[in-house]
Amino acid sequence: MKKLCILLAMLTVLLTIGEASAQRRRNTKTHSRHKTHRTVKKKSRKKKTAKPVKKITPIDPRLDDPDYDPFLQCEDTCGHVHGIDLSHYQGEVFWETVGENTKMAYVYLKATEGGDRIDDRYERNIDLAHRYGLKVGSYHFFRPKSPLIQQLENFKTQCRPGEQDLIPMIDIETTGGLPTDVFCDSLITFLGLVEQAYRQQPLIYTYRNFYNKHLVGKLDDYKLMIAMYTPEEPVLADGRDITMWQYTSKGRIVGVNGYVDKSRFLGEHGLREIRFRHIFPK
Repeated sequence: MKKLCILLAMLTVLLTIGEASAQRRRNTKTHSRHKTHRTVKKKSRKKKTAKPVKKITPIDPRLDDPDYDPFLQCEDTCGHVHGIDLSHYQGEVFWETVGENTKMAYVYLKATEGGDRIDDRYERNIDLAHRYGLKVGSYHFFRPKSPLIQQLENFKTQCRPGEQDLIPMIDIETTGGLPTDVFCDSLITFLGLVEQAYRQQPLIYTYRNFYNKHLVGKLDDYKLMIAMYTPEEPVLADGRDITMWQYTSKGRIVGVNGYVDKSRFLGEHGLREIRFRHIFPK
């Protein structure tokens, strides 16, 4: 009987120990499930924004010159003979005021364009320009695709020899989409017609780049007015002599509203070289 009691006591102790061990295991699992894991946040790299580049406006070095006057124009600072050219784009011109400007010796007026266009201010402009003492010439804007005889007749209706102080001028600015060789054939034929009609060669007006691209070696016998709007005098690809230089399309002159084209003679050239010769048939 005593042994049986001891066995029951030992069994009770073992059951108690086993139950305690199982409880510890359950607590451990529960703790593991509720364990908070520490999350390490990665630092995000901010993209560097490029700083805007500050634009630097170049300063005109002339502004440092105490004697520099921005209102001075070419005719104020040189001894060359200067003039202007005008068309209907300038609107009403106050010719009495223009005539008082002793630095402007001549004016070329647009007379016609192509085969049928007439500048609607030509008649008034040429009358008043003469009245107030300017030497006047007339110009025609050449259209390569327009019939040549028709262009000549159009020009002759306006550019009448008795009203001209200066030789006619032909304004050449476009090929009309023609190949250069075809364009040049048309132009040279037209210039021959003008020379025959007025008994003297016309003055040729064109831009330097246009001349270099299309006219090199084609107009060796003609006097040239070359347009190039830079401080430097123009030089042509073939080294041709240039009689006159249109140096700005944004000139100012009292008596003309807005901008006006200004030109001058180069080198030793002068007004006498472009005077209209009034040759009458015998």
